[in-house]
Amino acid sequence: MKKVIFLFVWALLSLPALVSASVINAQSYTKSNNSDILAKDVYKKAKLEGVINYQVFEEGFNAYYKTQQRKKQLLTIIDFSKPSTQKRFYVIDLRTNRLLYHTYVSHGVNSGGKVANRFSNTVNSRQSSLGTFLTDTTYYGGNGYSLRLDGLTKGINDNARRRYIVVHGADYATESFIRRHGYLGRSWGCPALPEELSKEIINTIKGGSVIYAHA
Repeated sequence: MKKVIFLFVWALLSLPALVSASVINAQSYTKSNNSDILAKDVYKKAKLEGVINYQVFEEGFNAYYKTQQRKKQLLTIIDFSKPSTQKRFYVIDLRTNRLLYHTYVSHGVNSGGKVANRFSNTVNSRQSSLGTFLTDTTYYGGNGYSLRLDGLTKGINDNARRRYIVVHGADYATESFIRRHGYLGRSWGCPALPEELSKEIINTIKGGSVIYAHA
C-alpha cells in the first residue's frame, strides 16, 4: 500500500515537469514547423507533383507566407522559367488545398520570344516583372476587364502601378495563337490570360491575394 501511495505522489510531483517538457517540445516543433513543412503538406494534398516544380511552388508559398497584407488564402504562381507554349499560370486555394486554375499567360514583348529571359521594373520597358504582387481592385480599360496589382518586391516590381502592370484577358493568349505562330502572343509587360478564363480568374483572385512571378 505504501508503495502505491509513493508512486502516486511521485507521479503528481513529476506531472508539472512532464507537461513543461511537452510544451517546450511543442514550441520547438512549432518554431521549426514554418513555411517549409507547410509547403510540402500543401504540395502533396493539392496533388501538384508533376504539375508545378516543387522549388518554384516553395518560393511562391514562402512569398505568400511572408505577405502580411494578404486577405485571401489564395496563391497565384507564374512560372516564367517555362516557355509561353506551356501552361505556366497556377491559382492554388490554400484553404482547401486545391489547384483552381492552370492556364497560359503571356510575358512582355521585350522580355523575349518564346521564352522570357529579360525582366524589368522600369516604366515603358515593356518587360515582365518578377517577385511578389498583391492583387487589388478591378476596372474596365483598354484591355477590357483588368485587375490592378501592387508590386511588393522593392526594386524588382514596386513600379507595377506606375507601369500599369495589370492582369487582363487577351486574344493572343490562346492555344490557337500558339498553333499559328509557334509561341504565345506578348503584352507590354502585363500577365495576359486567355479571354475565356480571364474574368473568372480575376474575380477569384482580386482583393488581396498573392501573385508570385518566378524565373
